Amino acid sequence: MQYRRLGKTGRNVSAIGFGAWAIGADWGNVDDAESLRALHTAADSGVTLIDTADVYGDGRSERVIAQFLRERSGERFFVATKMGRRAPLEMAQYTPQAFRGWVDRSRDNLRMDRLDLVQLHCLPTDIYYRPEIFAALDDLVLAGAIANYGVSVERVEEGLKAIEYPGVASVQIIFNMLRQRPADNFLAEAKRRDVGVLARVPLASGLLTGKMSRQTSFEANDHRSYNRHGEAFDVGETFAGVDYDAGLAFVEELRDLVPAGASMTQMALRWILMFDGVTAAIPGAKTVDQARSNAAAADLAALPPATMEKISAMYEERIRPLVHQRW
Repeated sequence: MQYRRLGKTGRNVSAIGFGAWAIGADWGNVDDAESLRALHTAADSGVTLIDTADVYGDGRSERVIAQFLRERSGERFFVATKMGRRAPLEMAQYTPQAFRGWVDRSRDNLRMDRLDLVQLHCLPTDIYYRPEIFAALDDLVLAGAIANYGVSVERVEEGLKAIEYPGVASVQIIFNMLRQRPADNFLAEAKRRDVGVLARVPLASGLLTGKMSRQTSFEANDHRSYNRHGEAFDVGETFAGVDYDAGLAFVEELRDLVPAGASMTQMALRWILMFDGVTAAIPGAKTVDQARSNAAAADLAALPPATMEKISAMYEERIRPLVHQRW
């Protein structure tokens, strides 16, 4: 496992984290006992970074993580959670009182006196033009309720605006082989400002595992079934906003580039870690095998320049026109 400094938090975290959306909701049926086994497997593989949110299963994900932390008492993990989507996405909802209520609920769920990192959870763009929002987060740090704060964004422009605030320690943004725009200038600017970057949706909702086909079906409670066109939330969250068939065609061309002894999943994660502006990739895992495979991606050798160049050319030809300027 590699470890990298998460910006202004000053904490070193594993370069492969554990994304805990799937153990809460929206990815089909989930079993808490299996989720715990997956978390333990990730930890045994060197993972120290866990990312969750208060709305993942209405707190279910946070509560499972709390159980895991009790079972690993004495070990130190970095738990990042998110807030803001328990209310309608309206500016009037984002008050200091609301922030404190959401933070306190996450503290209760996670059984933590002080949260390691709280991230604003894909809130309206206007948030980033309201200094009082970030002043309220500064107050939560001063009160000892949170140690650090950051943002999770949909668009590169939101990330660039957020890091103008000196208290923002991290930005979580979609970055993968099918969403390469953050590499244009965002990653370099975040690094210059000492802001950690967490690459979310790193496997494009499973497309980049290479395990899907036109015949793959998804459960009714899986966002890959009900959010194909942005019916429930931003369409960019599902398959990174790429048309499913176009994504499958991209993946087929990737197969010849997978290093010997590695899986496509591991290559996709290792590709993200090739960018030194990235602190960590946070793939989800619902099973022991997924958790173990994800963690092992950090152990792969650097991808050859020819492979990186081929992936870039494929993106430019097949994917860039579909997504690059949208997010």
